[in-house]
Amino acid sequence: MLIAFSVAPSGTGRADGSVHDAVAAAVKVVRDSGLPSRTSSMFTELEGTWDEVFDVVKRATEAVEPFGSRISLVIKADIRPGYEGEIDAKIERLEAAIEDASSGN
Repeated sequence: MLIAFSVAPSGTGRADGSVHDAVAAAVKVVRDSGLPSRTSSMFTELEGTWDEVFDVVKRATEAVEPFGSRISLVIKADIRPGYEGEIDAKIERLEAAIEDASSGN
């Protein structure tokens, strides 16, 4: 399964509203998990079994707890049993389709 998630605290008390320290703590949990992942400016994508990915999300959320009085968590899942390597394969298929469309195929 693939999931995209975003976790961030609110009520941090920071004048600039920045949450980068908290997000860094969460992303470290993801990277330390060893599961295939990538982080963009708004979401972290993660691939693994149901139990693996939700364990990581839980631990990433717990890593954010010390940074604020509340936590916002957004999750989107693509559950496709029998498939692995989709974190990269989906992008490869998309890029191939764009190339085909550009070349008129």
